[in-house]
Amino acid sequence: MKERQLEELNKRILEEHKEKEIVLGTGSMNSKILLIGEAPGAKEVEVKLPFVGQAGKHLEEFLEILELDRKEIYITNTVKFRPTKKSSKTKGEINRAPSKKEIEDFKKYLFDEIAIIKPQIIVTLGNVPLKTVKGDENAKIGELHGKNDKVNINDREYNLFPLYHPAAIIYRRELKTVYIEDLQQLKKFKENSIKD
Repeated sequence: MKERQLEELNKRILEEHKEKEIVLGTGSMNSKILLIGEAPGAKEVEVKLPFVGQAGKHLEEFLEILELDRKEIYITNTVKFRPTKKSSKTKGEINRAPSKKEIEDFKKYLFDEIAIIKPQIIVTLGNVPLKTVKGDENAKIGELHGKNDKVNINDREYNLFPLYHPAAIIYRRELKTVYIEDLQQLKKFKENSIKD
């Protein structure tokens, strides 16, 4: 059932965004935890999988602390293609934050994806997925990280656990300790709230 629904959803995404290199969600459809990033980067587009490359290294740490295997969780992005801009230095393509329109274009897909998976905990990584899932432009990761919240998506309530984006740690080393503490909190929350 879930498999067919997800297949149909993915077909629709690919159909409606033929001009883009789309990176679809992946992982266990029966996952209790759904992880949402911002958008794929160059490496993700290359291998057509979310959270590989640099972000993937941090994902491994995330899974290690939570004592989970990548195959046990479902991972997706808010925007399913890589938003880019020209680098002023190299003139090559570099990542940029997705625009409001790009986020809006993919929001329904994301909500449908969540409704199909029906996770017990939604983990957002960074501001873009947090604001999208909460439907609140003023939501800030700096205020909400590491704490459980509730969110309503397509008439169903979910546990929401916002975390800093692993990439933020690359640029701001001081966040590393906070990120690890937040993961410990998530682990505790997972152990106390996930039912088999």
